[in-house]
Amino acid sequence: MSLHVVLFQPEIPQNTGNIMRTCAGTKAILHLIKPLGFKLDPKYLKRNAVNYLEHVNYFVYDSFADFLSKNQGEFYFLTRYGKKTPKEFDFSDYDKNIYLIFGRESTGIPKEILRAHLDNCIRLPITDEIRSLNLANTVAVMVYEVLRQQDYHGLYLTEPETLKGPDWLSE
Repeated sequence: MSLHVVLFQPEIPQNTGNIMRTCAGTKAILHLIKPLGFKLDPKYLKRNAVNYLEHVNYFVYDSFADFLSKNQGEFYFLTRYGKKTPKEFDFSDYDKNIYLIFGRESTGIPKEILRAHLDNCIRLPITDEIRSLNLANTVAVMVYEVLRQQDYHGLYLTEPETLKGPDWLSE
């Protein structure tokens, strides 16, 4: 099946652009839930997603209810209020649809949504010096944790021949 990244009402186009690049590089499917804090126009996003925008598989939804009505799988919610760390979850089955859901940069995921999914709320451990990590960084950490547990299924473990090739350093 697939790894999915869900952004609930993202506000900062640079974060979304970076996340699009991560999705392009990992074959994760991106879901954007409105309202968006920016125009979903390639000229705004291309600056951050560089030249990879055409490799991003993404969908846009009018609301969280709209998203839920069109997607099925296992839903995990990233929140600073979560009481479980990523290591407490088994993401190893790449035959499942895994949805990693991230909230707005300013306010996160609404409490009413989180309360309905308390067992699947995840916190990335950090100090008390900051409230949270940057959204794009959090997405990258979680995407690669899922992929690590799946032994990076479907990804190149060495530099592909289509680029510089696996022996480039030794040549």
